[in-house]
Amino acid sequence: MAESEREDITFTDREKEEIDRHFVATVFVVQNDRLLLLWHNKMQMWLPPGGHIEPGELPDEAAIREVREETGLEVLLLPVEERRYNRVAVLHRPFLVQLEDIAPGHQHMDLIYLATPIGGNLCCNQDEAAQLRWFDAETLADGEISPAVRDFGREAIVAVRGSLTDISSIEKT
Repeated sequence: MAESEREDITFTDREKEEIDRHFVATVFVVQNDRLLLLWHNKMQMWLPPGGHIEPGELPDEAAIREVREETGLEVLLLPVEERRYNRVAVLHRPFLVQLEDIAPGHQHMDLIYLATPIGGNLCCNQDEAAQLRWFDAETLADGEISPAVRDFGREAIVAVRGSLTDISSIEKT
């Protein structure tokens, strides 16, 4: 949901106790200034790959797993950053974190990552999606694509372009 569309969400203590919240990971996969979306069977709309974070799974592991399961692709999360503080690992920072109302009393805390393919073979998992398709910034205007996916998708294309430029300049030094 775009920030300008967001309403203030306030809940009473009782309402907070009654809300079922799940952590999910979503990945905007970008290659050659195009965004990969899938026609989600259950939701009947174009969405980036993603799904629930399994118990014991780290969010960035879930992001990579969901892309592999739904598209057959192996991806590199961006920006590339592997940091440690002494012996403490720093998890990959999401591009965006959003709270989505899925149904009354049910919300998803969605950690949204950016990625680019580094391997695998593009194939559609028919259990999850009817088809996969690459969209550029202009074709994201397709009326079947929600405004949030369109806007975040365009931001992702620009951000990945910048991340890949940063990576290539580091590799040349």
